[in-house]
Amino acid sequence: MIFFSRKTLLSSGVFRGMTDYHSHILPGVDDGLRTMEDSLAVLKYFEGLGIESVWCTPHIMEDIPNTTERLRSRFAELQNAYSGPIRLHLAAENMLDGLFVERLEQGDLLPLTEEGGYLLVETSYFNPPSNLDELLKDTMSAGYFPVMAHPERYVYMGKADYHRLYDMGVKFQLNLLSLAGAYGHDEQEKAQYLLKNKMYSFRGTDIHSLKSFEQKIQHKIKVKL
Repeated sequence: MIFFSRKTLLSSGVFRGMTDYHSHILPGVDDGLRTMEDSLAVLKYFEGLGIESVWCTPHIMEDIPNTTERLRSRFAELQNAYSGPIRLHLAAENMLDGLFVERLEQGDLLPLTEEGGYLLVETSYFNPPSNLDELLKDTMSAGYFPVMAHPERYVYMGKADYHRLYDMGVKFQLNLLSLAGAYGHDEQEKAQYLLKNKMYSFRGTDIHSLKSFEQKIQHKIKVKL
């Protein structure tokens, strides 16, 4: 295990060559970045960290019912505005709610990874949907591997839940700064457990604003390299 201060974290190479599979940098579509200028500033910051590829994963949920058409249009605007070296891709973070069921039945989804087949999903931090396992199984029956966003942050999940979902075939995505205690001690411990047991398949920043990310990165981070 290696401990990092903010300075050593940024110079350690943790981010260098990374693909960020969870970000909210697509401007003006959810609770993430608001303007194109904000998005370009984050991408410039990511260049300095050595991040090579970024998946834009805006929320799709009943409270933020983004359409595929709108997100693709906004993503094209970001691609036109950004001329740097980071490779940009579009997917979505899908809340497991009624709207997700509709979109799943219609095949109207934005999968993660170039090959498709992976779908970034989330639940409430405090309570799962009553039919969580059924929703995940339906997702797999439709030809997708569900990728549970930041499982370490779900208050209702414990070790037994992680192993049950993992054994079902659900993939897990780490919020990298969870390892720094940026979201709390319990979340940090859960992240360490999942990392130690090699249960993460994807990692991401889950960045919503540059200011907030810089504040979180100031926490000490403990990560096995």
